[in-house]
Amino acid sequence: LTLDEAEKAGANKTFFSKVKEELDIVPAQARVIEYWQEKAVFEQEDGTQQVACAARPVHPLGKCLASVQLLAWILVAKYADALPLYRLEGILKRHGGQISRTTMANWIIRLDDVFKPLINLLREQQLDGDYLQADETRLQVLKETGKSAQSDKWMWVIRGGPPDRPAVLFEYDPSRSEEVPLRLLDGFRGTLQTDGYAGYNRVCR
Repeated sequence: LTLDEAEKAGANKTFFSKVKEELDIVPAQARVIEYWQEKAVFEQEDGTQQVACAARPVHPLGKCLASVQLLAWILVAKYADALPLYRLEGILKRHGGQISRTTMANWIIRLDDVFKPLINLLREQQLDGDYLQADETRLQVLKETGKSAQSDKWMWVIRGGPPDRPAVLFEYDPSRSEEVPLRLLDGFRGTLQTDGYAGYNRVCR
């Protein structure tokens, strides 16, 4: 905010002071990132040519038109913000990106193998702790083989681990049987906090 020349004519000096703050947001936009790879051609003694190429950045899905940032955005929007893929498809289209929900679903499925080592490590750290919390909640899953959309399926959550490295892990299972917590908590020897559901009884014993 500035004074015009007439308003500050004759003043000894001018200065600025902060009078207001506003929270702002930068709207999302879809853009294309181009990677140009430098290549060098070397003449060989036998008259042939050898080409050396600059190293390409490693992508978790190999050949994939989504940037790592886009994949992270899709995962956070779907699993943290509970936005279904058809809505993400519309949001991307509104910002200039044409990605179908089927393509996004395939990316998510392929990322399962990418994140498996990290999930396993987090699970090991949880089980090394001395205090965990566990719970399970109903979840609707469409088009699951052998299950109707109306039948109960379950999302299991385990929270805890070492105090300086806590983790929250979710595990889907169509069953609510005691076999699920037995599998998820195999090797844990600390204190387990749950509700009164009898499915945790064998784990506690």
